Amino acid sequence: MEMSPLLERITDAIAPLRGSGEVADYIPALARVAPDRFGIGVAEVDGGVHGAGDWETPFSMQSISKVFTLAMVLAEGDDTLWRRVGREPSGNPFNSLVQLEHERGIPRNPFINAGALAVTDQLISLTGDAVAALLEFLRTESANPALPVDDEVAISERANADRNLALAHFMASYGNMRNPVDEVIDQYVRQCSIAMSCRDLAQAGLFLARHGVRRDGTGHLSRSQAKRINAIMLTCGTYDAAGEFAYHVGIPGKSGVGGGILAIVPGRCAVAVWSPGLDRRGNSVAGVAALDHFTTLTGWSVF
Repeated sequence: MEMSPLLERITDAIAPLRGSGEVADYIPALARVAPDRFGIGVAEVDGGVHGAGDWETPFSMQSISKVFTLAMVLAEGDDTLWRRVGREPSGNPFNSLVQLEHERGIPRNPFINAGALAVTDQLISLTGDAVAALLEFLRTESANPALPVDDEVAISERANADRNLALAHFMASYGNMRNPVDEVIDQYVRQCSIAMSCRDLAQAGLFLARHGVRRDGTGHLSRSQAKRINAIMLTCGTYDAAGEFAYHVGIPGKSGVGGGILAIVPGRCAVAVWSPGLDRRGNSVAGVAALDHFTTLTGWSVF
């Protein structure tokens, strides 16, 4: 299959959706991004990298970072994480406090904000500096040693972190935080503010399509661990729209409110899309449509 013409075809097909939805205006720095941008990039397990549209334009990865921090904790062999975080879909908004209260400070899964804060907390304990460890991993796997933290986004997000602070303090009240809340929030915000293009993101996520194997051929995760992360991406990766995403797209995916989505076709490729206009659940309108086209046209799905 000729990948580059396919991606151009998809870019043309979703053109009417560019600009649909709303940007994430609760983070002021993200509110200034033009909503009609669109890019798609594919990194194949055989080494091919292809793209179309704005696929080399950096954007804020936001919650997509949660996939990588989860993988890094599990790569350390630290399965104690699952005593602190569940693995079930939430069915609630990603920053909801309600479920956390009912379940006594144990987040439903690692991809809602409360769960990701627990993962970051654990990664700080394992590495001493979660952001530095994450940047090193992403720079290596993307082959882009210049990947930055976008300080403007980080400052903007930190100044509007009241809900995340509430989540972290609530977990701390149940003994489910190991490090100071302010340190965890600072590192969480900075990891979400890393700027990556679709090219960068697809290459960085390729280890999940390779069943846990990194760019240099070394094993980052076992095949079983990679399978389980992909499973959590499929069931929990698109906030409270995971069922719709599975129905329309049919492969594991993790979205972020910066407009990006990382999707995995195990054994074949990693796909990254970006378009900042979001639906009411926080997922890119054009990005989801592009992935629907991608799996339909290729026939690649986990189903």
